[in-house]
Amino acid sequence: MGAVTGLLDGKRLLITGVITDASIGFHVARTAQEQGANVVLTGYGRLSLVERIARRLPAPAPVVELDVTDAGQLGSLAERVREHVDGLDGVLHSVGYAPPSCLGENFLDAPWEDVAVALHVSAYSLTALAVACLPLMGPGSAIVGLDFDARQAWPAYNWMGVAKAALESCSRYLARELGPRGIRVNMLAAGPLKTMAAKSIPGFEAFEEAWSGRAPLGWDVTDPEPVARTCCALFSDWLPATTGSMVWVDGGFHAVGV
Repeated sequence: MGAVTGLLDGKRLLITGVITDASIGFHVARTAQEQGANVVLTGYGRLSLVERIARRLPAPAPVVELDVTDAGQLGSLAERVREHVDGLDGVLHSVGYAPPSCLGENFLDAPWEDVAVALHVSAYSLTALAVACLPLMGPGSAIVGLDFDARQAWPAYNWMGVAKAALESCSRYLARELGPRGIRVNMLAAGPLKTMAAKSIPGFEAFEEAWSGRAPLGWDVTDPEPVARTCCALFSDWLPATTGSMVWVDGGFHAVGV
């Protein structure tokens, strides 16, 4: 028998959105490293905190600063990432934010200024990140975005739901544009998980109860492993003709009516 190899041996990945070790991005980075990938993280705000979290990975990962709304940081991203790896085979978009007025009870009250922030950070940033990383990417590489199924209106999710719908649409247009370069673009629609992002959603407990009762496979809001593994599968060479798709990792909740 030959040596056992990892699913992502030799792959170079850029992982965004790591805030704590509960972040989905952290678990994707951990699983990717376990499967042989070389990982670089991006951080926003207090980089020292992200660097501390990076040291909890199986192998310490470098952290580069990235505010996805900062044109200067986006413009220099490829150069700064190149200090750690000579190219990228995969990019995880795990970025989202909506001001408090955009989440909660009254969808009608959010002012455009706040909605614009939600759309910029949570949707347009996918395209901005892709453009920033293009100089490092070639045929066979992949972009994966983390999504929450936006085909229906969810309680309290409000304008973040609208932003996720825009994110899904962006991914399809990016798939169209980047396909000729051999770059795949897919969304992963995860079920609810207990992350920092989830804590900002009023009434998140209602999501937990609904999922545990309706998902055919069941759903554990404290277990990010299924999402992390599916991300790694999308980064691998095993889905070479899959692009412009949304892959559900939600225990089957999306497929079952009330």
